[in-house]
Amino acid sequence: MATRTQLSAGDLEVILALSRARTLAAAGLRLGLDASTVFRAVQRAEKGLGQRLFERSAHGYHPTELALRLAAHAEAVEREIEAARKSARSAADQPAGLVRVSAVDAVLNHLVMPAMAALLKQHPQLHVDFGGSNDLANLTQREVDLAVRSTQRPPGHVVGHRLGRLGFAVYAQAAWAQRTIGPHVAASPAQLAQLPWVGVDAGMPDHPGVAWRRRHLPRTELSFQANSMLAVAEAVDAGMGAAVLAMFHAAPRRGLVAITGPLEDCHIDLWLLTHPESRHQPRIAAVARHLVQAVPPLLERLQNVSTTRPKGRSSTR
Repeated sequence: MATRTQLSAGDLEVILALSRARTLAAAGLRLGLDASTVFRAVQRAEKGLGQRLFERSAHGYHPTELALRLAAHAEAVEREIEAARKSARSAADQPAGLVRVSAVDAVLNHLVMPAMAALLKQHPQLHVDFGGSNDLANLTQREVDLAVRSTQRPPGHVVGHRLGRLGFAVYAQAAWAQRTIGPHVAASPAQLAQLPWVGVDAGMPDHPGVAWRRRHLPRTELSFQANSMLAVAEAVDAGMGAAVLAMFHAAPRRGLVAITGPLEDCHIDLWLLTHPESRHQPRIAAVARHLVQAVPPLLERLQNVSTTRPKGRSSTR
C-alpha cells in the first residue's frame, strides 16, 4: 500500500520508544510524554501509513515487522545524533583550527605570546597566527579574531574584557643614567627637562607616554623618533636617551633602569576584544578564555619586577 504521509523524526522516536518499552506508560517515560500522547502519536502514524505498527495484547504493544524496520532506522538516527553531540563536545574540549590574534609589538611579545605557550601545548590541533597591529578595522572587518588593545574605553561594536591596567615610568639605560643623572639615577624634574628623549610622537600621538611628556615637558624635543614602542625601547637600551615606557615592557630588559617612580597620571587599560558574532566559536572562545586567565597575572608580575628594581626615589606627576 502506498504511503499516505511522510513520517517525521518525532514519529520515528515514538515508534522506537514503544518498540523498546512495550507499554504506553514506559514509552512515555522515555520520551517525557504521558501515555495518552504516545497513544495518539501511534494512531496518527498508523493512519498516515495505512498500516498497523503494533499488535495490542494484555501483555503490551508488540511491534509489527514494519515497526521493527522503522525502529531500526530510528536507532540509526539516534546514533547519528549522539555522534553529533560527541563531536560538539569534542570541539569544545579539544579546540582545533586557526585563530588570528593581533596586538602591538610590545604587548604581543611580552604578554600574548608567553601566555599562549601553555594552551598551544595542551591543544596541538589549535593554531594561532600572531600579528602586530593596533588597527581596530581588522577586527571589525574579520581580518583577525581577537585583538589585545590598550584603550580607556573599547568601542561599543565589539565585546571587551578588561585584562588589567598598564603603568608607566621614565626609563634609561643603566650606565647612561649613572653618567648623566648620578649614582642614584633618580631624576629631578629639572634633570628630566634637560635629558635627550626618544619617543613616538608621529606614529602614536595618543600614547599615554606622549601625552604625559607633552603635559610635563612641553618644550622638550625628541632626539630620536620611531614608529613603534619596540624601536623606542631598543633606542633607550642603546643609550640614546630617556623615554616613557610601559613597566611590563621595560621589565624584561635588564639593562634599563627606571629614573622615576611610576607616573601617577600616566596609565591605560588593556582589553581583549572580540567580534560579537564570532566569539562563541570553540577555537576563538578557547583562546579568549585562556588569555583572560593568563595575561593579568603575567602583567602584574612584570610590573612588580619593574617597580622593585632600583629607580627614582619619588613618583613624577
